[in-house]
Amino acid sequence: MKKKILIGLAIFVLLLIAAVAYLNYRNRTLSPPGSAEITSGDLKVSITYSRPSVRGRKIFGTKEEGALQPHGVYWRLGANEATELTVSRDVNFNGIPIKAGSYAMYAIPGADQFEIVLNSELGRWGAFEPDHALDVLHTKVPVQKTGTLVEQYTISFKPTEGGIDVFFEWGETRFAVPLTK
Repeated sequence: MKKKILIGLAIFVLLLIAAVAYLNYRNRTLSPPGSAEITSGDLKVSITYSRPSVRGRKIFGTKEEGALQPHGVYWRLGANEATELTVSRDVNFNGIPIKAGSYAMYAIPGADQFEIVLNSELGRWGAFEPDHALDVLHTKVPVQKTGTLVEQYTISFKPTEGGIDVFFEWGETRFAVPLTK
């Protein structure tokens, strides 16, 4: 009798491990990891994130419209783990000074602007709000409706005279955050 219970328990544990491994693999293939990195003078900026695709869905909008990422709801600026920004030196993030280091990035989308949040807690997985006591800054940036579909979420950089612009694009939405020295 004990042997049957142990065999049953072992099978259950193996099935549970297989299910978790499958779901993790599925999430990673639907939203593969991405990274962007740039060096401009003495400033090096890198971002790690996951890259979900539109796949025919409405990305930003209201809950009533069935948006994947509704206005006013926290978003980890990607999928899977929260997006992480690393800057090699002190910079101004959309005009607000931040220290060199790594930060989790979140956004609260809106129709005309996104509120961007930097948080000091790294390594968070899932669509859960961060510990707001660890927020480093909140800032708002305007949103552009491009009219051109970007199927897979993309973060890119463009050097500027005073620093670097970070571009975030997904669906028909684009916004930028300037990093200045």
